[in-house]
Amino acid sequence: MNSILRSEKESRASLGGKAGALADLQSARLQVPPWFVVAPEAFPASLTAGQRGDIASGVPERIQGVLEQLTVGEQLLQELAAALAELCPNGELVAVRSSALDEDGSEHSFAGQLDSFLFVSPGEVPGKVVDVWRSGFSPRVLAYRRERGLSPLPAPPAVLIQRVVTADVAGVAFSADPVSGQRGVAVISGVYGLGTALVSGECDADTWRVDRVGTIIEELIAHKGIAHRADPGSQEGVTGVAVAPELAGRACLTPGQVRSVAELARQAARHFGRPQDIEWAIEEDRLYLLQSRPITSLATLPDPDGGLNIWDNSNIVESYGGVTTPLTFSFARHIYEGVYRQFCRIMAVPADAIAANERIFPRMLGLVRGRVYYNLLNWYRLLAMLPGFTSNRRFMEQMMGLREGIPEHILAETVAVYRVGPWRDRFNLARSLAGLVFNHYRTGANNSRFFQRLNKALSTPSPELEMQRPDELVGHYRMLEAQLLTRWDAPLVNDFFAMVFFGLLRKTAASWCGDTNETLQNDLLTGEGGIISAEPARRVREMAEIAAEDEELAELLASADVTAVEEALAAHPRLGPLYGAYLAKFSDRCLDELKLESATLEDDPTPLQRSIGEFARRIRAGKAGQAMDESALRLAAEERVRLALRGSPGKRIVFRWILHHTRLRVRDRENLRFERTRLFGRVRRIFVELGKRFQADGLLDDARDIFWLEKDEIFGFVEGTAASTDLRGMVALRRAEFQHWQAMEPPADRFETRGMVSHNQSCRSTAAPQAVPDGDSLKGIGCCPGVVRGTVRVITDPRGAVIRQGEILVAERTDPGWIMLFPACAGLLVERGSLLSHSAIVAREMGIPAVVSLSGLTAWLASGDQVEMDGASGVVRKLSSVPNG
Repeated sequence: MNSILRSEKESRASLGGKAGALADLQSARLQVPPWFVVAPEAFPASLTAGQRGDIASGVPERIQGVLEQLTVGEQLLQELAAALAELCPNGELVAVRSSALDEDGSEHSFAGQLDSFLFVSPGEVPGKVVDVWRSGFSPRVLAYRRERGLSPLPAPPAVLIQRVVTADVAGVAFSADPVSGQRGVAVISGVYGLGTALVSGECDADTWRVDRVGTIIEELIAHKGIAHRADPGSQEGVTGVAVAPELAGRACLTPGQVRSVAELARQAARHFGRPQDIEWAIEEDRLYLLQSRPITSLATLPDPDGGLNIWDNSNIVESYGGVTTPLTFSFARHIYEGVYRQFCRIMAVPADAIAANERIFPRMLGLVRGRVYYNLLNWYRLLAMLPGFTSNRRFMEQMMGLREGIPEHILAETVAVYRVGPWRDRFNLARSLAGLVFNHYRTGANNSRFFQRLNKALSTPSPELEMQRPDELVGHYRMLEAQLLTRWDAPLVNDFFAMVFFGLLRKTAASWCGDTNETLQNDLLTGEGGIISAEPARRVREMAEIAAEDEELAELLASADVTAVEEALAAHPRLGPLYGAYLAKFSDRCLDELKLESATLEDDPTPLQRSIGEFARRIRAGKAGQAMDESALRLAAEERVRLALRGSPGKRIVFRWILHHTRLRVRDRENLRFERTRLFGRVRRIFVELGKRFQADGLLDDARDIFWLEKDEIFGFVEGTAASTDLRGMVALRRAEFQHWQAMEPPADRFETRGMVSHNQSCRSTAAPQAVPDGDSLKGIGCCPGVVRGTVRVITDPRGAVIRQGEILVAERTDPGWIMLFPACAGLLVERGSLLSHSAIVAREMGIPAVVSLSGLTAWLASGDQVEMDGASGVVRKLSSVPNG
């Protein structure tokens, strides 16, 4: 057996960690001092049969007994003598180091665990080889392996024999910053003499940071009073000598040498395909690479120089709360991409501006740990393409419900307003403004045409969805996409003008009418009529009033199973038709109605039945408030405006014009949102039917497994464009991953990421923690008058939640599906929202005293607390608290 191995010709398994890395570097033509390796097989070859048995036993005492008597075998002695004569023809000194197979790996470095020896004379090499073997079985190595779950008995290490470099300057370098995580910054540390002075900590080092183009961006010069020099006669092989005073405070490397070391580290990183931690030395102006290993700490650090993303879930969490399935996100992202690209065209944004910003449209939304967020900077980039960015920016922030905008310095760095030459700029601005005016005066007509097109597209298909083949179902979706999803022009334009006019109304009400509390504009918009968001509440009230006439029916609705209730409703001549009509129109208006995976009232009508029954109970008990007459609130607000502007006829005309258009656009905004619900309901049914076909053909175990697939994966499977056809495998993978996300603490409502969004991000808020409100009172926006004292019930998820009669419902936010809980509550408190939110509209219709926009509410109150709330003034007082714990 040949125990001596050289360079890259041998297998990596035989060379071990350090030597294997050197072989790789040598093959990359990097300057490495000459070396050879004593193979691991030389260790058992130097043992007797009995000694090999003692080692294999794993008994520490028997192993230590063998190590104490260990010597190098005769054959290895001969091979060492021949190899050393070739390596050191003039008796040059060498380093003797361990090169274990799992040493200096990407997961376990074993740094400092095994012995190394410097400045060893050729005659001392056999003894040092034995010392390295012994260190491979030392108690500290065995403990290290136990702590990291490695096999308890290590393999004997290979031993690296390398000619030493008598360095004038030496040190370490990192191709990436191991502390900050900056992949584009190399860090170099150096000292006079040998690098052992740095490794041992005996001498402070000079440090440089070098960017990707070779610029030295930081230089820290240390006082280097000692340098290590070779001392073969000493135990460590080195000795410390004093550095001349005139050199101690001077940089040990020239700028050119610093750049050369940085480039050497980066060359090693490029060769290995990952950032490297190297040891280097300079002898007689020649740079040597002594060692290279991966920087393991970077695996857990994001790159702070990576592209900035700011994620915010403000309003979108009301549509896509919690973990959202791949199908829903892929569908929503596709819709946002298409409609906002279309919106820019509608607003006459120049085609070259759209092309220059093409990358923002597919990234309006993001999915972070299974939850949907606005990719906020892209929304600002979108708005920057439109005229009047400075003003519209504030309006957009209001409409999106952002608690805070983007800091000015970030906005300046990342959001570039589209700029061309001055004449072209004026032409583009004039064209965009003309487009705005044109679209503004056509908004009403466009909305009407959109409703007609939508009703036609959503008419009952032939054959009905339940009878269609998979390819027909995909074709039906493609039709909807062509007719509606990529022609969502009217809602987009209406939303934009609702944003602009609502912002103008708020601004003029504050400056012209002295509305310091910024609530006047909300009062002016109440009682508009024709808002479909209020219709479900009115219908539930109507059905509850009928049910309240029959105590047995009311109790049945409130507590019986679905089958018993539906049998009773089918036999009721008045309530049955109203119930059927409600389901026909509003079955898709459910909890999380825009999430395709959500169960609708058609799937499970229990929430509707319970809502009617609980409201009927309240009516019979005389505890149901009357629907609020919003006209009084609206008339009082209009009178306030008249008095404020009575001496300014010009302002009065302008204010009325703004108010008129705000009312129209806000009304249509609510109604168009319902049409979106109808469209999403049809899309949901298409995918449910596809799931049924896939299950019937044995492609999925359950029809609802379809929601774990992305839209294009489903269509690609049907149409022959899918890269992967293992639907079951993808479902299992996605379900496991999303269950993991569901169990994790959710990301913050707003956070930043740098670089790769889905890797090593904390997803924690960068803002100061929101303080829990102090004191015994909290002020919000009163949206339905009435004073109530009662017990609080804090609800985070309405599914299966129970509100007892007389309790006050507390929530962070609500969506239209929460209406099913409202009839049983005596009052409503919501942390987010406005007078135009669903919770406010429904509360006014049901006569439930309500306050919204109560910052910090859900941290301030806990279930069981006693409060008094005033739905007119918006003041909530805490009367008593439940004990902690």
